[in-house]
Amino acid sequence: MILTGKARLAGVIGWPVGHSRSPRLHGYWLEKMGIDGAYLPLAVAPDDLAEAVRALPKLGFRGVNLTIPHKEAVIPLLDVVDSLAARIGAVNTLIINEDGTIEGRNTDAFGFLENVRRGAPLWQPSQGPAVVIGAGGAARAVIAALSDAGVGELRLVNRSRDRAERLAQDLGGPIVVGDWDSRAALLDGAALLVNTTSLGMAGQPPLDLDLAALPVSAIVTDIVYVPLETPLLALARQRGNRTVDGLGMLLWQAVPGFSAWFGQQPEVTDALRAFVLSDR
Repeated sequence: MILTGKARLAGVIGWPVGHSRSPRLHGYWLEKMGIDGAYLPLAVAPDDLAEAVRALPKLGFRGVNLTIPHKEAVIPLLDVVDSLAARIGAVNTLIINEDGTIEGRNTDAFGFLENVRRGAPLWQPSQGPAVVIGAGGAARAVIAALSDAGVGELRLVNRSRDRAERLAQDLGGPIVVGDWDSRAALLDGAALLVNTTSLGMAGQPPLDLDLAALPVSAIVTDIVYVPLETPLLALARQRGNRTVDGLGMLLWQAVPGFSAWFGQQPEVTDALRAFVLSDR
């Protein structure tokens, strides 16, 4: 694609940023739609974040995504933070308004929920409790999404119970915190199981979790997408549970930002999934 002087600019800020698949994802949409624009990987060290964010409007950017380690640190630098992002305590999408003000949003919650709904169309929030493993930034977005969707009971478990307690206090809602040693028992009667930790990711040990108490009717999902089928998902699939891999969360969380920056609504398709996965 040939860019002109009117090209719309967006990108992803991280440290490091070379692992990010967002440039490939957004590049696919830009090419497919014939948009005069570019999405750039921007490696910004933590000490340079404030200066980089302030420069975005001056450089003509419409916005950026934020990845590790900037999702929380960016919040004090913004002119506006939407209510969901403030509640979650993390921002992954910046929108540069025409007046130069910078707005922070969190689209991870939307991306997670949309991925589950598309991957398991029969799942309904009212079907039963959801069990969430982990209490990091991803867990905060997942729990906010499930709570807002109407899940009546959220069972949260983390190796550090104190961190899980803090998350429950911050977000409120129907959250019950369990002990790590009792995590298998929390699966009894659950309708949804979500792993938000890095356990099961390539290079990491698998999540040690006995699924015996989990109903076969429950949906099992993992935010990890490298590998696409984690040991948890493989075990769940083998015992008959419906599984939803983590790639869709990455794809769907990108939709609102792309639409705001480039003025067109992108589609999440099987061809897009295959294209993003081919970059290994």
